[in-house]
Amino acid sequence: MRIGELARRSGCDVDTIRYYEREGLLDAPQREDNGYRRYGGAHLVQLNFVRHCRSLGMSLSDVRRLRDFERNPGAACDDINALLDRQIEQIHAQRLALETLEQQLRALRHTCDHAHRASECGILQNLQQAACGGACECHRDGEGEGLRGRGQSKPTAP
Repeated sequence: MRIGELARRSGCDVDTIRYYEREGLLDAPQREDNGYRRYGGAHLVQLNFVRHCRSLGMSLSDVRRLRDFERNPGAACDDINALLDRQIEQIHAQRLALETLEQQLRALRHTCDHAHRASECGILQNLQQAACGGACECHRDGEGEGLRGRGQSKPTAP
């Protein structure tokens, strides 16, 4: 099958297929006399494997490592387990970060519980105060206060 058919059958963009091929995530296809790529069923399976791994949040580097293990079935799977353990740890850290972000957004949201004009909006006031280097309701613990800590000096208020 040609790349367009592989794209249709996999639901993957043609450019993404070419990218995965360049990155070594897909085996190189045979070339026809006219230079067109010729993919087989194994390429569809490989592409589905890559896409499934990506849907689990795995990096291209991790997918590449898994594909290497797939090509070397005699290798011990300890490294595969470690790879997944790291992925689980990353997901846990992301979940905690998202929970913190949710708490911060809720705290910010509570600064404007009633209908006001934008000039009286507690949310905008807090965001503007943080932009000028001040404290924001959502960062009462000092974490992420204003723009400081990102290589920027404390700006002056307008």
